[in-house]
Amino acid sequence: MNSVPETYLGVWRRRLLTTTDGCRDETSDVYWLQTAHLHADVRIPHPPTTAASLATCTHAQQLALCEQAGFAGLTMVDGDTCQWHRLIDYQPPSGSPDIGRMRFEGPDRLLEDGLDGRYHEVWQRVPESSGTNWGLWLRSADEPKRQACLLVAGDYFMFVADRPAPLDPEGGQLRDQLARAAPAKRLELLACEISFGRQRNGATPWMISHSTLPGRVGDNLLPSYWNFSQPAGIPEGDLARIGQFPPTLGWVSVANPISALVQEVIA
Repeated sequence: MNSVPETYLGVWRRRLLTTTDGCRDETSDVYWLQTAHLHADVRIPHPPTTAASLATCTHAQQLALCEQAGFAGLTMVDGDTCQWHRLIDYQPPSGSPDIGRMRFEGPDRLLEDGLDGRYHEVWQRVPESSGTNWGLWLRSADEPKRQACLLVAGDYFMFVADRPAPLDPEGGQLRDQLARAAPAKRLELLACEISFGRQRNGATPWMISHSTLPGRVGDNLLPSYWNFSQPAGIPEGDLARIGQFPPTLGWVSVANPISALVQEVIA
């Protein structure tokens, strides 16, 4: 499996989205973290939901959470096109591949256009996101199988974990699936965590600044300090319990994501 070009590595913040149907977005908090093979992306409309936790959200706040987006998986670059293979997704699958035509305007500014011309995005590399760059793919140690990943670029991290119960791929939009679900089931449908922040290497390491889960901002993703330049050194106990909704028997690190796509790519 080929690495993506070094020019892509780091954290990119979206500054502008325009679409042919008239949408223009300059206010949503959108971050994309890219490692040599893995990516993670979080998209939170402004203003974010301010509930204390997922469990305390009103129904209106739950519906607002359905407008969030984000995903994680493998990245493949071929010439001026980039494809993001989504292996974990906050939203139901769209059925269409996520491929953009990319053009660098200098080392820290990247333009992305849909192959069909329907959207245009402007990305700016975030300062202090170069240097250290790695990704860990995780799976649950118990059934049902779940996946997660922890990615680091420079001073930044992103953690993504799929929900305890999968979405119905044929069930329509997340908002529609939420409307049909029983109240207890709604929490499971929204329990896909995508948390982004900085290690800061000091008084507040691994502090979350943006998250799809209400109440996570300001929390520490990891409870202990460790040398983040050496991912193999993370304590197994910390890794097992990472995230708001870890599996019963915890997470374990695996070489590759659990996907038929991965087997095809690395073959």
